[in-house]
Amino acid sequence: MSNSVTFKTSPNGKLTGTLRVPGDKSMSHRSIMLGSLADGTTHVTGFLTGEDCIATMNAFRKMGVAIEGPSGANGNEVTIHGIGMHGLQKPESDLDMGNSGTAMRLMTGLLAGQSFDSTLIGDESLSSRPMNRITKPLASMGAVIETQEGGTAPLNIKGGHKLTGIHYDMPVASAQVKSAVLLAGLYAEGESSVTEPGITRDHSERMLRGFGYDVTTNGNSMRLVGGGSLTACDIDVPADISSAAFFMVGASIAEGSDITLQHVGINPTRTGVIDILKLMGADITLSNQQEVGGEPVADIRIRSAKLKGIHFPEELVPLAIDEFPVLFVAAACAEGETRLTGAEELRVKESDRIQVMVDGLVNCGIDAVATPDGIIIQSGQLTSGTVESHGDHRIAMAFSIAGLRANGEITINNCANVNTSFPDFIGLASGVGLNISAK
Repeated sequence: MSNSVTFKTSPNGKLTGTLRVPGDKSMSHRSIMLGSLADGTTHVTGFLTGEDCIATMNAFRKMGVAIEGPSGANGNEVTIHGIGMHGLQKPESDLDMGNSGTAMRLMTGLLAGQSFDSTLIGDESLSSRPMNRITKPLASMGAVIETQEGGTAPLNIKGGHKLTGIHYDMPVASAQVKSAVLLAGLYAEGESSVTEPGITRDHSERMLRGFGYDVTTNGNSMRLVGGGSLTACDIDVPADISSAAFFMVGASIAEGSDITLQHVGINPTRTGVIDILKLMGADITLSNQQEVGGEPVADIRIRSAKLKGIHFPEELVPLAIDEFPVLFVAAACAEGETRLTGAEELRVKESDRIQVMVDGLVNCGIDAVATPDGIIIQSGQLTSGTVESHGDHRIAMAFSIAGLRANGEITINNCANVNTSFPDFIGLASGVGLNISAK
């Protein structure tokens, strides 16, 4: 896809009304993967139709899985005709994961246990991201995976190798690494377990249980025994809190805002953005809390508030790792200094999110300095400016929200990848009061 899409924001917007953002990306990926391996037919509602999740869907179609949709009144219903744990067929061509690190890392674990060879490829950004963090533990289970020099994709996964369960102490908290080991563990002999140094999102464990697979969690350790089976089920994917975060920050910083975000997933491993915004003084209330398909959801109301700068608590960093680009925008609008430490992980996302955000904030008049593991931001007046998003969807959307408080136009280049996680961002954001256009 061409990356020539440019966003332009104008000042003086405010966010009002009610909105349901697209479905959770993490859960949408996993629903396709586990639904394909299950016995029976899995129905998914709330599926995210962004390019990343469609890439996962197309990969399983290439391996012989019949998947209907996306269809339905809202275009977010998918039906997966599962073919069982050992039903996947060798794909006739490479499996293209597009821009999705989640898909590539989880698929590597899943494909390591198959009887056939496969190759995972991705776009330029994904092909530069580190994959050794998963290939190393998978190799210790017996997987044979060839990477490019430097440990990047394309990944050539050799099938037909017997996997044996391991216990893996993860050096860095990462839900993708944990999930890759657990998915490989489905095909391994004996028990596979993972201990993480900090809490990470637990969608894999929850969804495996939803499909009837026994996963034991004890503190920061998870374990399962290979050789079981998955049973099809119905999945209602809640609205993605990472997408909702842009509107939480926007309503907090734009005077006169009052917005309600419906049916948002509030999995406790993902709510760091709510906790951090509340620490900064945000006016956020949750209502209509319920559990849907093993995942907690709620409606979230946000009204404008005067924010104050804080030192982000390091224990919340893994719980808000994808939301930091827009939290940096909140920091620019908060009174005083904001500091982030312990977030080296941000440097190996779709872009180096620390440096790219610093460059963009400085271009828009804010005093921001990058540190090896974080950032220091002084509050100030956002000005007009031109920002390079480097093809990173979350950078592009973060600076779109910054336009609410800027005193002039912000131009954001290279925004086509917003469609990977948030289809029709411009339409939904414009509908609740953001002055934004794309060309």
